[in-house]
Amino acid sequence: MITKSLAKIGATGNVVFHKLCLVIAAVLLISAAFTANAQQSLRDKLAVAIEVASANELKIVQIKKTNLPTIFEVQLNTGEILYSDISGDYLFAGDMYQTSPSGLINLSASTRHGSTLEALSAVPESEMIIFEPKEVKATLTVFTDVDCTYCRKLHSEIDQILEYGIRVRYLAYPRGGQQSPALNKMISVWCSDDRVKALSQAKNDQNLPTRTCDNPVLKHYQLGNQFGVNGTPALVFPDGRLVPGYIEAERLAGMLGVL
Repeated sequence: MITKSLAKIGATGNVVFHKLCLVIAAVLLISAAFTANAQQSLRDKLAVAIEVASANELKIVQIKKTNLPTIFEVQLNTGEILYSDISGDYLFAGDMYQTSPSGLINLSASTRHGSTLEALSAVPESEMIIFEPKEVKATLTVFTDVDCTYCRKLHSEIDQILEYGIRVRYLAYPRGGQQSPALNKMISVWCSDDRVKALSQAKNDQNLPTRTCDNPVLKHYQLGNQFGVNGTPALVFPDGRLVPGYIEAERLAGMLGVL
């Protein structure tokens, strides 16, 4: 009798549990559908305020949920991150932080780092000018201008940087873009038969033969702008951090964890 009663209770419990699972699944589906519709409505509203209003100079790359249920992260093609409420009536700029026992965690920086690495991975290394150490311990990507004083200072330490096992990948960033005095020099460097040698010569103020070809110089410049580069050198670390300015070789090696 007891065994039958327990079996009956167990069967009843299974039925209740099954029904509960179905209810939860239905709630989750409804919630997901609501969230998807809300995000689409938000995108449509922000597209008018941002894309249409800027004549498509600004574009929404991605809208995603944050840890706050009614706040969404809006990534633009300029690399800027905005935050919007679910209605799309209000936007605010600035970094979002999460508190933790060890301090503040910059959630916006994490997004930027991931976006930077994703965009960099789409750039073929054949477009870069790469200085290779004998043994690679870390890779540093550098936006550079051949006329920039601190770019030249950083490059003057290239042998020491290579000795630390740091692989350096140069991307072009002629400050001023198409109006930059360095633009034609950098095109000549990227069109040279020996780009590694030509880059060092240009940074040492040696004259190079003027050359033209199908080159990525302005494409790199636009990519730098997307990352928020506003001066050179601009260093992109393996984790996606963008660090502006010259850093001497030994300190750079320490920051990259190769010492």
